[in-house]
This record gives sequence, structure tokens and C-alpha cells, in this order.
Amino acid sequence: MEIKEAIFVVSNTDVKKCPAPDRPEYAFIGRSNVGKSSLINRITNKKALAKISGKPGKTRLINHYLINNDWYLVDLPGYGYAEVPKKERLKWEQFIKRYILQRENLYCVFVLVDSRHEPQKPDLEFMEWLGTSKVPFVIIFTKIDKLNPSELENNLRNYEEKLFETWETTPGYYVSSAETGQGTTEILDFIETVNTGGL
Repeated sequence: MEIKEAIFVVSNTDVKKCPAPDRPEYAFIGRSNVGKSSLINRITNKKALAKISGKPGKTRLINHYLINNDWYLVDLPGYGYAEVPKKERLKWEQFIKRYILQRENLYCVFVLVDSRHEPQKPDLEFMEWLGTSKVPFVIIFTKIDKLNPSELENNLRNYEEKLFETWETTPGYYVSSAETGQGTTEILDFIETVNTGGL
């Protein structure tokens, strides 16, 4: 899939104020500072579509972008650690979960995980919640350019072993780098396949 157009549509915290659910929708979420905004910008080939910050917790709203006038890419606030008050983090968690459970045209959630780290409890708990809620999701391991091939292979194997402790089959996953662009073609091909009813 070639991204010809990516347009910001709306930001809000209320699923009722999201755009009309008349197109397929794909949400991106992950722990704070996982590289979500950088990956979104790389996927859409727009350097400043999603705001990038060195500080965790930059994204605080549900951000909708219309891609090729055909589907929505949704940038969700991060979960886990963020330099914001606990009360506000809980508020994020509530409206994120409402959006995920109530958005009828949400085809898939992409859960971004930093490939450099051991399996983290917030990631595992969030994926467990998606699974029990029967929400389709795929993992995207980010920042693979920071690892050599053997380190990446070892970390992916560790993650699979951890997931097998609670999952009968592991969720699908992609590896990506916002720096090099690796993985973006595969992610867009997956979206195109789902949009055309191929999965």
C-alpha cells in the first residue's frame, strides 16, 4: 500500500465524538516513549504528522488521521509510566478502554513494544485485557535498529516464551524501526489485506 494522503481529522477523549464509523480503523498504542509517534510518521511518510517528544506522555488524546480517504489511523495515549499525575493517567485509561470496546469499526489494535527490553508487566497486562475482551491485536516490536540480529532474536524468543505462559498461541507480530523504515511495508500490507477482506 502506498500512502498518498494522511490528514489529521480530530482529537478528543470521547468515543461519541470520533468520526463517523464508516471506514476501517487501526489504533496504535504502547507504553510511553515506545516510539509510537516516530513509527506513525514513518508509516505515513509524514515527518510531523504525530508529535514527537522526549518526554513520556506527550499524546493525551485520541487522535484520528484519515489515510488515503480510505481508513483511519488512530494514535492513542500511552499506558504505563508517564510524568503526569496518577489521576490523569486513570482518566486516560478509562477513555482508552471505552474507545477500544465501543468503537465498532476498529479492525485491529497495534500494541507497540520496545524490542530492547525484557517483557514488561504493563504490556503483558494490556494484551491480556485485549485478549479477554476479544479485541483483535497485533504486536509491533519497535527500535530494532538499536539491536544486533542475535540480540533481537534472543529478545523475541524471550517474549514468545513469556507469552506462552498464558496464551495457547502467541499473537502475531511485526518488527520495526522508525529510523530505517524496516517493517513499515509489512504493516501496511497487513492493513491492506484486512481492508480488502483477506484475513
